[in-house]
Amino acid sequence: MFEGVAYEAPSVAALRQARARRDAALRRRLVPVALLAATAMIITVSRDKPGPGASGASLAVAIALAGLVVGIFGMVGRFGIGLLPGSRPQVSLPVCLPMLGLLLVSSAVLYWFQPDGPGVVGLYLAVAGSARVLPIRRSGALLAACLVFFAIHQSFVAAVGLSAVYTMALFSRRIRAQEHEEERLLVQLEETRGAEVRAAALAERQRLARDMHDVLAHSLSGLVMQLEGARLLAASAPDDDRLPAAIDRAHQLAKNGLSEARQAIAMLRDEELPGPERTAALAGEFEADTGIPCRFTTAGEPRVLGSGVRLALYRVAQEALTNIRKHASPDRVDVRLEYLPAEVSLVVEDHGAPPSGAGTSGGYGITGMRERAELLGGAIDAGPTDDGFRVRLRVPA
Repeated sequence: MFEGVAYEAPSVAALRQARARRDAALRRRLVPVALLAATAMIITVSRDKPGPGASGASLAVAIALAGLVVGIFGMVGRFGIGLLPGSRPQVSLPVCLPMLGLLLVSSAVLYWFQPDGPGVVGLYLAVAGSARVLPIRRSGALLAACLVFFAIHQSFVAAVGLSAVYTMALFSRRIRAQEHEEERLLVQLEETRGAEVRAAALAERQRLARDMHDVLAHSLSGLVMQLEGARLLAASAPDDDRLPAAIDRAHQLAKNGLSEARQAIAMLRDEELPGPERTAALAGEFEADTGIPCRFTTAGEPRVLGSGVRLALYRVAQEALTNIRKHASPDRVDVRLEYLPAEVSLVVEDHGAPPSGAGTSGGYGITGMRERAELLGGAIDAGPTDDGFRVRLRVPA
């Protein structure tokens, strides 16, 4: 029913579900890698001297090895170290800091007892994890300290590898931050689209209310007048030849009112709308119903108008004539439609006896006209003149 944004954005729920499936799949792949790495580390440490044991240096090695294995599974298998863009989003510092500390301490102890062992692996994991969860300055400080250690005790290649791991983790962190920002913007977009839909529904109801008011006010006022005339004739002169004509006219007004009500509802299905070409017929019906001369004139070069402008011109003319019918007893009425270079002007003016509140009575008449004009960027001027009442509509076209 409503014309909305052409781009059809995915919902936030769908985005979160897809992200959760991706993270779950990645964790399933990382866990076997962590298990393989832990197994290889246990085997390597067990073959080196001093190996894991129950006392002395061997006990320290065993404890350090256990801490390193726990740290590997904690950072890789459970929380994700951030080496890949699709890894698990960063978790809270209270959860990650103990893991980072465990990795650093375990690596230091294991390296102390086995300088050629795999203890430095924990430093790689700790640096990568810090890049994901710590502020840049703190993670950079840890990287600098590890690089100094690597430069002294390892090799230039190891230091370059550590820098590469840190860079990849920062890259992953930035991608994750962009994903969170995308989600935030998507939430805002859905909220905005929801507000647009609600506004469109409200505007549609207001438009239908205006059209139904215009249709019923025009048709029923004429019908009441005809029925009242027929009643008076039936009471005073039942054999008067004008009585059948008055009844026929009332019947015709009822049919026209029903037809226009259906047409107003058909607007919701984008069917053909009434326009200024039917204004002359409105003037003729007004004169036939009231006996008051009603002249319709046009000026300027007619051109194709938008549906909103066409409907506004017709409805304003209809409502203005209805107000004259209900509230005034003029000698004549003029309806003038003028095509100007940048706009279209419609004037409905009655002349003769001053109106008794034309256009100012209760209801939605003038209010509906003004709403129509403002929605199209135009304006309505309605007020008394020296010898009657004038309604002027001006809309860009």
